[in-house]
Amino acid sequence: MITPLSEALAERGFDNLTPVQEAVITPDVATSDLLVSAQTGSGKTVGFGLAIAPTLLREETRFGPAAEPLALVVAPTRELAFQVKRELAWLYARTGAVVSSCVGGMDMRDERRALDRGAHIVVGTPGRLRDHIERGSLDLGGLRAVVLDEADEMLDLGFREDLEFILGAAPEDRRTLLFSATVPPMIATLAQQFQRDARRINTVTGTTQHADIAYQALRVAASDSEHAIFNLLRYHHDKGAIVFANTRAAVNHLTARLANRGFATVSLSGELSQSERTHALQAMRDGRARVCVATDVAARGIDLPNLNLVIHADLPSNTESLLHRSGRTGRAGRKGISALIVPPKAVKKAERLLKWAKISAEWTTAPSAEEILRQDEERLLSDPAWSEAVTEEEADFAAKLLARHSPEGIAAAYLRLYRSHHAAPEELLPPETKPARMERDFGPSRWITLSVGRGNRAEPRWLLPLLCRAGNLDKSAIGAIRVQESETFVELSEASVEGFLSALGPDGLLEEGLSARLLEGVPDLSPQRRAPRPSADKPRTPRTGGMTGKPRKAGATHKAAAAAGKPDSTHTAKHKPAPAPKSKPEGETKPRHRAPSPAERPRAKADGQAKPEKRKAPAKPAAKPGQKPKGKPKGKPPVSADARDPSKRFSPKGRGKAPGKPRKPAARREGGLEPPRRGKR
Repeated sequence: MITPLSEALAERGFDNLTPVQEAVITPDVATSDLLVSAQTGSGKTVGFGLAIAPTLLREETRFGPAAEPLALVVAPTRELAFQVKRELAWLYARTGAVVSSCVGGMDMRDERRALDRGAHIVVGTPGRLRDHIERGSLDLGGLRAVVLDEADEMLDLGFREDLEFILGAAPEDRRTLLFSATVPPMIATLAQQFQRDARRINTVTGTTQHADIAYQALRVAASDSEHAIFNLLRYHHDKGAIVFANTRAAVNHLTARLANRGFATVSLSGELSQSERTHALQAMRDGRARVCVATDVAARGIDLPNLNLVIHADLPSNTESLLHRSGRTGRAGRKGISALIVPPKAVKKAERLLKWAKISAEWTTAPSAEEILRQDEERLLSDPAWSEAVTEEEADFAAKLLARHSPEGIAAAYLRLYRSHHAAPEELLPPETKPARMERDFGPSRWITLSVGRGNRAEPRWLLPLLCRAGNLDKSAIGAIRVQESETFVELSEASVEGFLSALGPDGLLEEGLSARLLEGVPDLSPQRRAPRPSADKPRTPRTGGMTGKPRKAGATHKAAAAAGKPDSTHTAKHKPAPAPKSKPEGETKPRHRAPSPAERPRAKADGQAKPEKRKAPAKPAAKPGQKPKGKPKGKPPVSADARDPSKRFSPKGRGKAPGKPRKPAARREGGLEPPRRGKR
């Protein structure tokens, strides 16, 4: 390792290198292209900084004057690009390296002036780097190494075209290092296209993946998701936390709720400007904020100090998001907790995510109010302030307190003051609790009946404003509205009944054809009352197409049923009319010309079109004088009533002319040998 870099690592407290850092600095890969996959939080930034050092410095220990960039680092997000710049700045500080950034959202003129002054290493996002290359402000002619950090994320964000442009503009003899948490087929294709005999390095193993992160799946009631987040933050009060939500609206909502509960909270989402996002991250780094509510835009590459808790307020959409969200904690050997908030409807999804990510999580519940208060007491008793020496000023004040109050009173007051500076914990429901419907306490009530019902298309949405308008009622005075078949029952508060009836007058008219009547008690709302069945002495009249009390004219089907002693099924409302028999009554030589009943009309039409196949043509004319001919008028072919039945559309085998040859309308009308196909109309 180059001496200035080893000194910088020792100054930062790097006693041992991580596996990925050890793997990329071995002598056998010092000049090769690398395709590296390592878990998040494993020190990849320092790793590729060490890997490209021999290529940039060669035999020297310090850089010469800055001119064209020697190394280009491409990152998917602005936050990650700035973080990489900071890491490389302290790593290369003793070598005299100049590190510049080209990031979207920043002033492009300042970046152009910095590039004109010269830089040894340039860190940027794909879109802004391409802009500088196209404008001529970034010259890649002297480039020796290109690093793609979080390459899989850049492809997911749609930067493939920009990456191909940048790599195509770089010299062919440069080193190309791809660092990615996963290596999907798209990454392998990109490596094959732009790398030369790349060495594959994989430090992700099933036993070490997120070994420093304790996963918890917290089962909560459907209405307690936010309360569980409050309690979790209260329980881990002295630790930095990041709360992930899936949408910007959810981020804004949670940020406001947490701020109202006394948590020092900042938000991080795509709708914020670059300066707002930078200030939010800086507030987390210097301790002014303890909770960051963010979307997945913050899940990649951000390294916040003392971030020991990750809360998934909304479950991530896939395992990659789960791993990268959780990877914000447990970094560089530190321990962390990743907690998933799992309401009842999301249990199966959480199980699938954990299974596909090969993560073993502890299924538990959120901290209760009693557990949080006990944790407060333990935190208070173990505070280092108890062991500090008492100053003279503090001793004088303590003597005044003891002179006025007892030791027990002083201790109790101190506990109350301590708790007053923290948000009160929430009382949580059992996880299996189902959301209860809030029933309104309506109070004493009376019932009225209206003279319209379901048969008159009565609906509560137009009855409610009508009652308020005609009876001078407020909406809060109206309770249940129960629409029956021929009437409607309405519940009114007892205090409003007298004014309602006086507003309607003695006839109780709300409007023409609609009246109201006060009931003595509670109406019968049983199923038999709501949907009465038609009795024998008073048959029910359906709204459309039903049976009435007037019997229909019996046809051949009815007579045949009567002769057989069987009931006529066509008079049963629950069954469809039975089809008429195809055979003619005995002794009948020509079709009857009676008006068919409504139940027989569809079948009569179909039979009338099928019968020409059974006639003997051309002995009989199509129709007698004065008799209405069947079928369509002359010049228009008849259409089959049942298009699903092929026998009604095509001639039997061996009869009629050859298929495909047109026939004359007269022959078709007289003989009925071949009804036309529907496509010839």
